[in-house]
Amino acid sequence: MSGVRVLVGTRKGAFVLTSDGKREKWEVSGPHFGGWEIYHVKGSPADPDRLYAAQSGGWFGQQIQRSDNGGQTWEPVGNEFTYDGVPGTHQWYDGTPHPWEFARVWHLEPSLTDPDTVYAGVEDAALFRSTDGGSSWQELPGLRGHGSGPSWQPGAGGMCLHTILLDPVEAERIFIAISAAGAFRTEDLGKSWQPINRGLVSDGIPDPDAEVGHCVHRITMHPSRPQVLFMQKHWDVMRSDDAGESWHEISGNLPSDFGFPIEVHAHEPETVYVIPIKSDSEHYPPEGKLRVYRSRSGGNEWEPLTKGLPQSHCYVNILRDAMAVDSLDSCGVYFGTTGGQVYASADSGDTWAPIVRDLPAVLSVEVQTLP
Repeated sequence: MSGVRVLVGTRKGAFVLTSDGKREKWEVSGPHFGGWEIYHVKGSPADPDRLYAAQSGGWFGQQIQRSDNGGQTWEPVGNEFTYDGVPGTHQWYDGTPHPWEFARVWHLEPSLTDPDTVYAGVEDAALFRSTDGGSSWQELPGLRGHGSGPSWQPGAGGMCLHTILLDPVEAERIFIAISAAGAFRTEDLGKSWQPINRGLVSDGIPDPDAEVGHCVHRITMHPSRPQVLFMQKHWDVMRSDDAGESWHEISGNLPSDFGFPIEVHAHEPETVYVIPIKSDSEHYPPEGKLRVYRSRSGGNEWEPLTKGLPQSHCYVNILRDAMAVDSLDSCGVYFGTTGGQVYASADSGDTWAPIVRDLPAVLSVEVQTLP
C-alpha cells in the first residue's frame, strides 16, 4: 500500500510525519534541528529519499540541510549565497534606497527530474540554483536585474521570493512570486524574466496598469494544466488561464478574500482550496472559525469545510507555505497552523483530524506520496 510523508517546518525545528495509505495512524519524527527556524522542507520528485531543508538562525545565519534517506539523518551542505555583480539597491517603504542583502531562504524547489538540482527563493528577493545537491549556489541574476528591480518594495514579512513553480511541460519555464513585487515568468531557465501581473488591483498603487508592486501571497497550478494558475493575493483570490498573461478575480462568496495558502486537488484541476483570514491586520479566521474553503468550479463558488475543525475561539494563522496535497486516489489535504497543529483530510477536505498538536508555530507543510 502506498504511503505518505508529511514534511513540516516550524519556528523551532523540522518534523517528519509518516503514514500508510489509510492515513489514520501517524509516526512522528523530530524535532530535527531543534531550536532552529526551518522555513521550508521539501522532497525531490525525482528521488523520494532526497529531502532539502532551509535552516535559519539569527546567530549563525543560513544553512541548507540535505537528507538522502527520507529524513532519518541529515547533512549540512551549502551556506554560500552571494549576489552576483554589483549589489545595487531596491526601494524601501518610504521610497529611500535600500541595499540588496541576503537574509534567509524562504522556499526550496527541487527539480522535477534531477535530485541534485534545486532552486532557492531568498530574501531579499532573488532566485538561486544548485546543481550539486545543495553544496554550492549560483544566483540567476536576470530576475533581480529586471528593469523594475530597483522599484521593488518589501511586504510586511520582508521582500521574500516565496513561490517557485516549475512547469512540467515547458522545461525552461519557471513561475515565481515575490512579496511585494508580484509574479514573474521566465521562458529560458532564468536568463530573462517578465512580470505577469496584468489584471491585479492593489490599494496603494494608483496606476491600474502598474507592471510590479502587487503583494502576491502564493501561486499554484495543477501539473496537467500548467497554463492555468491560481493566486492568493493580499486581498483577492485570482485565476489566470494564459500562464499569467492576464488575471481575473474568483473570490466569489468567500467570507474574506484575504489569506496566504492556495492549493489544487491532485486529480481535479478545477478543485481549489483556500483558508480565509479575517484581514491584513487581524491574522486569524473570520468569526474565530477555522474553515477551509473548497471550490469545485475553479473559483467563485466556494463551500466551507468544517468537520473536525474548531468552530469557536480559534485565532491561529495559516502561512503561505503551510498547505499541501498528496496524490493518493482519495486526495489528501494537509495544513499547519501558527498554533502548532497539523490537520489532515484523507477525503479531499470533507473531514479533518489533527495529525499532531502542540508543535512550534508551523511555517511550511509539504507532502510526498511514497511507493
